[in-house]
Amino acid sequence: MTDPTDSLHSSRLQTIARRVMLERGLSPDFSPKALAELHAITGAAVSPGSSYRDLRALLWCSIDNDDSKDLDQLTVAEAQPGGAVKVLVAIADVDALVKKGSALDDHANQNTTSVYTVCQVFPMLPERLSTDLTSLNLDSDRLAIVIELVVAGDGSLASSDVYPATVRNRAKLAYNSVAAWLEEKGPMPEAIGKVPGLDQNLRLQDGVAQKLKELRHSHGALSLETIEARPVFENGILKDFEAEVMNRAKDIIQDFMIAANGVTSRFLASKNISSLRRVVRTPKRWDRIVAIAAEKGTKLPVEPDAKALEQFLVSARAADPLRFPDLSLSIIKLMGPGEYVVETPGTIPPGHFGLAVKDYTHSTAPNRRFPDLITQRLVKSVAAGALSPYKTSELITLAAHCTEEEDAAKKVERQVEKSAAAMLLEPRIGEQFDGLVTGASEKGTWVRVFKPPVEGRIVSGFEGLDVGHTVRVQLMHTDVDRGFIDFKKVG
Repeated sequence: MTDPTDSLHSSRLQTIARRVMLERGLSPDFSPKALAELHAITGAAVSPGSSYRDLRALLWCSIDNDDSKDLDQLTVAEAQPGGAVKVLVAIADVDALVKKGSALDDHANQNTTSVYTVCQVFPMLPERLSTDLTSLNLDSDRLAIVIELVVAGDGSLASSDVYPATVRNRAKLAYNSVAAWLEEKGPMPEAIGKVPGLDQNLRLQDGVAQKLKELRHSHGALSLETIEARPVFENGILKDFEAEVMNRAKDIIQDFMIAANGVTSRFLASKNISSLRRVVRTPKRWDRIVAIAAEKGTKLPVEPDAKALEQFLVSARAADPLRFPDLSLSIIKLMGPGEYVVETPGTIPPGHFGLAVKDYTHSTAPNRRFPDLITQRLVKSVAAGALSPYKTSELITLAAHCTEEEDAAKKVERQVEKSAAAMLLEPRIGEQFDGLVTGASEKGTWVRVFKPPVEGRIVSGFEGLDVGHTVRVQLMHTDVDRGFIDFKKVG
């Protein structure tokens, strides 16, 4: 057995991650030409003139993961007459430094996304950009694209606008500590107290986010809650996987970003130019979703119906909140993946089934996702009265490419996570676990065990199993390098 002092878990996983990146056609390293371009950039972009509004005095803040350094969004809210609230979402102006056709852009185009493995982040853009010069960092003046939404008292959108601006982050906040404070389970984070008025502003943001969420769900947006497993390392040794769940602070960002993406897509459509859309089509395995609901005593329509599915999910969460994330995972697997498509003037996009919206794009993370950078360039060209930087045929090619590479990136992330899970379970061969079937096809049957929350393949006894079934399994074999975890059904 390998001595852990000879090869720490984190180092071994980094080697695996780089290998898997290359196997999937992704590049873990930047080209010499891209690095030369990076070296030539002397500092953050400055305002090119009066076309950028000066909004640095507003109480902007960022809320992200504790360890996030690539800050794409800032938010702030302003109370309006009659119970309305103006929400401003600032998105980092990455295009100001990363120009279309540059070597840096070519690398972003190749990978199309930052790849977040359990041991290392492979950023879409060099860290000097994504975590510094194009990141909306604390106490730094930055260029941004601002999406402005006026939200009425019932959560509906009264008006909206999109424009460039200069902004300044007043507080760098983290999801968990902000959520604990909002939910009265912890103290107010110190960074909030240092900015006069920020506490009231965040409570205003929280209130309007809840209204946006309620309205979306009344229209059929799905109440899904999954468990994200984050690895716990101590001195380079993997000790466990911790489960993370949604909270009030994450709701603020999620609901504001959904609204901002809707505004951006409609803004571009109103200008009669072709643009990217993020869609989730009607579930192909609706029959299995109907069967899962029937097993829990609910009858769903024969044809896909988002509102009926949402009503089932709400009742299921109330009946069994502990196992609701497992049900959510089953529904997500059966709905199928999202994809990028092109909306041309006069056409109607498929929409996003899970969010129950017709107009949706990805625009709020240009440091991390290439489709967002493409969309940003489209927005800036419209705002400047210039021609679109992308032809429709080019966008169609890019949409298919971004969908394909996003899938490759997710496979890298999953494979490295499975390698980490195999590493964690290596000493537990022969033990039994309870779990949930997460995949069932000709390619194999998969199970996620509840503790630790990791996924593996059922190699024996899988006959008759389908997504959503609970099952008891025994661990038979692990292969860290290939990320294999093999179970057999017992009982």
